[in-house]
Amino acid sequence: MYRTHSNGELTKININETVTLSGWVQKLRNKGFMIWVDLRDRYGITQLIFDEERTPKEVMEVASKLGREFVIQVTGTVIERESKNPNIPTGDIEILVSKLTILNNSLTPPFTIEDETDGGEDLRMKYRYLDIRRKPVRENLIFRHKVTMAVRNYLSAKNFVEVETPYLIKSTPEGARDFVVPSRMNAGQFYALPQSPQTFKQLLMVGGMDKYFQIVKCFRDEDLRADRQPEFTQIDCEMAFVEQEDILNTFEGLTRHLLKEINGVNIGDFPRMTYDEAMKRYGNDKPDIRFGMDFGELNAVSQHKDFNVFNSAELVVGIAVPGGNSFTRKEIDNLIDWVKRPQIGALGMVYCRYNEDGTFKSSVDKFYTEEDLAKWAETTGAKPGDLICVLSGETNKVRTQLSALRMHLAEQLGLRKHTEFAPLWVVDFPLLEWDEDTNRYHAMHHPFTSPKPGQMELLKTNPGDVKANAYDLVLNGNEIGGGSIRIHDKGIQSKMFDYLGFTPEEAKAQFGFLMDAFQYGAPPHGGIAFGLDRLVAILGGQETIRDFIAFPKNNAGRDVMIDAPAVIDKDQLDELNLKVVLKP
Repeated sequence: MYRTHSNGELTKININETVTLSGWVQKLRNKGFMIWVDLRDRYGITQLIFDEERTPKEVMEVASKLGREFVIQVTGTVIERESKNPNIPTGDIEILVSKLTILNNSLTPPFTIEDETDGGEDLRMKYRYLDIRRKPVRENLIFRHKVTMAVRNYLSAKNFVEVETPYLIKSTPEGARDFVVPSRMNAGQFYALPQSPQTFKQLLMVGGMDKYFQIVKCFRDEDLRADRQPEFTQIDCEMAFVEQEDILNTFEGLTRHLLKEINGVNIGDFPRMTYDEAMKRYGNDKPDIRFGMDFGELNAVSQHKDFNVFNSAELVVGIAVPGGNSFTRKEIDNLIDWVKRPQIGALGMVYCRYNEDGTFKSSVDKFYTEEDLAKWAETTGAKPGDLICVLSGETNKVRTQLSALRMHLAEQLGLRKHTEFAPLWVVDFPLLEWDEDTNRYHAMHHPFTSPKPGQMELLKTNPGDVKANAYDLVLNGNEIGGGSIRIHDKGIQSKMFDYLGFTPEEAKAQFGFLMDAFQYGAPPHGGIAFGLDRLVAILGGQETIRDFIAFPKNNAGRDVMIDAPAVIDKDQLDELNLKVVLKP
């Protein structure tokens, strides 16, 4: 056998035992007459000792040729270590080696395989198989495993059944861009990789499965960022004979279970907030509620003077920054420059200091009195020692800008603590959103989402006012899950496609299979999908998902390790009846 024990389990109780270990050489210290080696595997590190007085000569000769990351097997006796290491579980012992076999040599790695490595991100992604040997990455992948097992155990105990759905499906025009796969046997036709198993899980409800889940790969050909990959993993779920409240209770329970099981955190009932309230109070539909800085709308207390910047604005809105009066003028100027960056797009920022003595000093003192500024403080909830930051402009734009500033300040002030968890449900989303480019309404979630009960008729007169029977689960300012109660009636689904601009022929061509299924007794149903990558990262105290994925893509969507995507051989293209024509 290659090993009798792992490198993380031997302690004082094993002293005088003969053991066999295998692993990688982490470090070497060669004094000539004595050699120490740190031997590493997934489970930990064990120190080996080669001593010319106690170790066979031929073993000492082999040991002197070892290098970092050599794969070796040793047999020896567990002895008490003279210089103990309290930082590792095996720090009280070492192995006096009597037999050594080099299982494989290694080149010198391009970066150190240590917790704190000297390798940059691009280099580590190119040699990801080496990066995985480092404890932080390895522990992240093990952490992900624990989360997925906790999900599976919880849902299985609630009578959910895990069912696999197809990866080669039909392309649909809604949502993000599809990754398409040419069919060799059907010339000129293409499969698409699923952006989600949405229609299949609805068909499973028609099929009577009642409670379905799947931890499933999904694919979207869209621009990337820190929390987005072209392929990602969902915890995809659907339930039959349910209303919105049933879904919220079930998956609030799952989230509470994960926080308790994985993080040891007890959470009570999750607050609920409408989409309109979230936008008004926080400027976005996934607010981080671990800290204050709620928006205060200042139109009524700021548009009565001769300050035309505010008078001409659709919305004047501010936040109170706790302790912000301590900011220097340079720090405030940096904030103004920050909001004026193209990524944020504000034209400027007005500020007001709320001094500890109760007086005010603002950047617009020539237009506003102390009494006016006191009303600003009251509206934003400011206290002495705070700084009031005010933006103005078109409502939707200025809310987005102030939301970005709020999050930036929270990071700067250390208010987003990764050990604190604040989940909430955001409900009552608009069913439809207007698209200026196509000059028509699009489904805010997807075309299978039902409107709130009693609002179907509003689609004829005020489609923008119709609320969706949809909900998002937000954790620490990140959407970790979203879903809806589905349309289960063919007539209503046909009307929805009509409102979304589908012709009857287009609707039949794209979704005829689903409409046909609805004619055979489709039950009321709804569901939710969690983004597993993002959920794991947040539970792990981070917001960047890449280190929780074994083999991630970079920001250009490339796998730099295997060099994909890559050019396809001409014979393969011919077999697929494809010709590559690059735009000039």
